[in-house]
Amino acid sequence: MSVSCSAATFAGVDAYMDRRPDAPPSRAQRQADAGVEGNARLTALNAAVLLILLAAEGFTVLGVRQMLTPHVFIGMVLVPPVLLKCATTTWRFARYYAGAPAYRRKGTPPVLLRLLGPAVVLLTLVLLVSGVALLLVSRAQMPLLLKVHKASFILWFGAMAIHVLGHLAEVARLAPRDWLRRSRREVTGAGARQWLIAASLVAGVLLGYLLIGRVGPWLAGWAGG
Repeated sequence: MSVSCSAATFAGVDAYMDRRPDAPPSRAQRQADAGVEGNARLTALNAAVLLILLAAEGFTVLGVRQMLTPHVFIGMVLVPPVLLKCATTTWRFARYYAGAPAYRRKGTPPVLLRLLGPAVVLLTLVLLVSGVALLLVSRAQMPLLLKVHKASFILWFGAMAIHVLGHLAEVARLAPRDWLRRSRREVTGAGARQWLIAASLVAGVLLGYLLIGRVGPWLAGWAGG
């Protein structure tokens, strides 16, 4: 009993110290807060890149039959940055609910965006996986996968519109910080974050080149069906 009471007392003291506005942050706290800020900057910069790629991909949807090659190529380029964004947001989610003090201090997005987040991730993965699978499956499997791809796109577009509008101000505020001299120095690792974004894009381009040759056989298979 005394042990549990002592543990509760220390937990209460720690929580109180975290709330004290006049208590200077320790070095460990500053490092933890810098990690949170680094994660936020990486997520925002990646989100800005994704917005550009998604806008280009959306343009190809307007005439997807005539622009199937760029549609497929851009779709493949999107895959690694999407996986990177899933990783950074999942990390923040896991650290927050694991009770990491720095992530607790950062807080969470509004309730609507928190509830919508898993749906956006799931629909994005379904959309991308079904798109890649369409290039690889047999002709008999194409109609079902194409329906899944189209249905997931419609649902994804609605969820993504809300998601983007909800985070647009945050992305605009955080995405440039690793590129501006003054704010770049505030948090270490700016170069590493930039290289990580670049590496994801290079991986996407390579994936696009690997699968772009499947467009011709896909069209032939679909026409043959």
